[in-house]
Amino acid sequence: MIRWLGTFLLPAPHGTTDDATMSMPKILLIAVCAGGLVFSTESRAQNDNISFAAPGFLIKKPGPGVPDVKAQPVAWPRLDPGAVLCRSEADLNRLGMRRAGETVDGPVDCRIVRAATGIAIVQRKGPGRTEVTTSDAKGLTKGWTDAWLPEKAPVRR
Repeated sequence: MIRWLGTFLLPAPHGTTDDATMSMPKILLIAVCAGGLVFSTESRAQNDNISFAAPGFLIKKPGPGVPDVKAQPVAWPRLDPGAVLCRSEADLNRLGMRRAGETVDGPVDCRIVRAATGIAIVQRKGPGRTEVTTSDAKGLTKGWTDAWLPEKAPVRR
């Protein structure tokens, strides 16, 4: 095979008539090789997964219609639903003893908060005892809670 190709591609010996011109088989062989390269390159470029309109790089324009309304900021500090609000510090202590399974003297005057309620912190006596003042629909209420109330509002994501 290589010998056969060599007869087409190698120049003819000096003194023959093929010196100045290429034979027809040589031209056809070169054309077929060049055509094969062109077609293989073209088909490979068509199969690539290149997208010049990538969705992550284009800025999306807002559609027509009503704009998004941002939520109102939630009051802070606040008591969330399920928190306990007791009338006095003694009631809060009795509630803690009852939750621990101990017997207590007298009733425990505490209520469970049903909706998020804005408060003002009056004083702290440790992480589990905080005196607060609420301003809910029932008016100003002073009481004690065992809810954890950090100094700063939690960061919203």
